[in-house]
Amino acid sequence: MSERIDVSIEHRHAPPEDGARPHPNTCPGCGSHYRDDELDAALRVCPQCGHHFPVHARERIRQLADEDSFSEEASELRSDDPLGFFDLRPYTERLAEAELTTGLGEAMVIGRAAVDDLPCELAVMEFGFMGGSMGRIVGEKFARACESAAERGVPLVSVTASGGARMQEGILSLMAHPTTAGVLASFASLGDVILAEPGALLSFTGPRVVQQTTREKLPDDFGRAESNYRYGHVDEIVPRPELRATVARLLRLFSNAAA
Repeated sequence: MSERIDVSIEHRHAPPEDGARPHPNTCPGCGSHYRDDELDAALRVCPQCGHHFPVHARERIRQLADEDSFSEEASELRSDDPLGFFDLRPYTERLAEAELTTGLGEAMVIGRAAVDDLPCELAVMEFGFMGGSMGRIVGEKFARACESAAERGVPLVSVTASGGARMQEGILSLMAHPTTAGVLASFASLGDVILAEPGALLSFTGPRVVQQTTREKLPDDFGRAESNYRYGHVDEIVPRPELRATVARLLRLFSNAAA
């Protein structure tokens, strides 16, 4: 029996012929371009058309938590290579590259925080770390965040941004809930209140794969926040500038502080 797993990868999407890629600060919705400081001041939301740019985990924490209130937990945890997985490169090499690129040890950051002076536990995912994929350490960190929140009697606020389970760890990546596949099908759908930003993609399988499988024309907003809201999968769609205030209001309700 081979000591490592080899898979081949087919590259389906070639880069543009001229090699040019859009600048990350150019809005894909209206084409407006912004300086870093302009985009940061707008919480990475296009002031012209309202397009929501991606947000890194630590930036999301800064947007939500009170200043200097966040205390990170379990930052020392790292994934290993239980299957000896190898595709075009070793899994260990991909992990090292992801850590260098993002400055994070894994695709989730957890810790104690406060939002508008209301204590909570934060669990925030980083899509830049291998597509925010869920391996054993992501599952472990989320479990620890749940335990920390329960022990302190505070709400857990989870921000998910993930492509699903991490194939390099096989079924071990599903140990947080071994009867489900993917993040949406597990903890991302278990909140008492589920919020989404406008246009966010929340779908167990991407629209392209679903359309190829069913051979049916899908609605233009298939899998988007607006479609999920219509079908009751999302409780509210909240633009990013209103997200902190909305989370604070929910924390007051859950802490019985509203009275």
